[in-house]
Amino acid sequence: MDLAILLGTFIGGLVLGIPVAITLALASIAYVLFAGMPLVVIPQKMFAGIDSFVLLCIPGFILAGNLMNMGGITHRIVRLAQALVGWARGGLGLTNVAASMLFGGISGTAVADAASVGGMMIPGMKKAGYPADFSAAITAASSTVGPIIPPSVPMIIVGSLSGISVGKMFLAGAVPGLMMGFAMMFTAWLIARRRNFPRQPWQGVGELGRAFLGAFWAVAMTGLIIGGLLTGFATPTETAVVASIYAFVVGAFVYRDLPLRAVPKIVVDSAVSAAAILALVGFANVFGWILVSERIPQTIADGVLSITDNRILVILLINLLLLFVGMFMETIAALIILFVPLLTLAQGVGVDPLHFATFAVLNLMIGLTTPPVGICLFICANIARLPLGPVIRAIAPFLLTNILVLLLVSYIPLLATGLPSLLDK
Repeated sequence: MDLAILLGTFIGGLVLGIPVAITLALASIAYVLFAGMPLVVIPQKMFAGIDSFVLLCIPGFILAGNLMNMGGITHRIVRLAQALVGWARGGLGLTNVAASMLFGGISGTAVADAASVGGMMIPGMKKAGYPADFSAAITAASSTVGPIIPPSVPMIIVGSLSGISVGKMFLAGAVPGLMMGFAMMFTAWLIARRRNFPRQPWQGVGELGRAFLGAFWAVAMTGLIIGGLLTGFATPTETAVVASIYAFVVGAFVYRDLPLRAVPKIVVDSAVSAAAILALVGFANVFGWILVSERIPQTIADGVLSITDNRILVILLINLLLLFVGMFMETIAALIILFVPLLTLAQGVGVDPLHFATFAVLNLMIGLTTPPVGICLFICANIARLPLGPVIRAIAPFLLTNILVLLLVSYIPLLATGLPSLLDK
């Protein structure tokens, strides 16, 4: 009965459109009251969920991304991307994806990518003669690369949940992120050839050099993060702090596009964003504790393994479940609630935890571009001033491309575990 109250309240809240964090809190409170437990257990479990040193990465990387974005980073990255690939057929579409790949190594969040790159690229693509639905679709699809290429807020959450090294999680996402980016660029090129989209003239080696020099300090931030992790010189949390200081110095004194008077507001906005994520983590931890106490993870694992213990089928079932959940639930909440039960199931058929964590995050990133709750879809459709329907139709080829990459990563563990293995040498 208590479990029915928990799940009923949770599902009811989602149906009514109540924010996920509040829904998790209400469901947990209802369970505790009906189970006769003291309410003090809720703040205790919330604090236990966020009392993790590694979670300090989140405000650090959010602040670094906001400082770099306000410090003139976006247009420099777009210029570099255009110089690299803008000359091909459908070049602005390829530029869009390349910019997201570069920007993803700075912001770590898909929403920031969709809003920042989309705010520049969608109007520019429309002006150059690209269909508005294609412009919005490729921007939304490519924004999902951001949380795969390090740094990544979802990877930090997974690391805190599972005990997997966040540094290894970051590195595990690098190859799949690049695969997603290049696969979407190829898809965009095929569509551009078939529909005869415009191409930009080659701007010459000189422009490429100037664009690279202009974006050098921004792109170097990704190298700073990955280099620090690979060499063991800094922990992920220390890297986040260094990245924030670096972003401030570059934006304010190198690019000189970051006014000092804007810094306090950026810090406050970053703190609010981080607090919202950590509140969600806290409430979801209470919800997850209740599920574990009711033995839900073990029940799910035992139930599936009683039907099949075939590794290929179990991985396929996990992917289908996460794709479905990603259509309706916010990424971080889905990870916190489902990660531990599904990890138990995956380990039951011999899947490495780091490998599972990588394709689980990749899976839920795809959910950011699937209706009805794909937030990146809404952002890009709004920028393009289109209803959601045309954008959903236009994004279908990119979704298929990303799902193909997901399957490759799911069934070829080395794509996720190869680079992190360097940390063990």
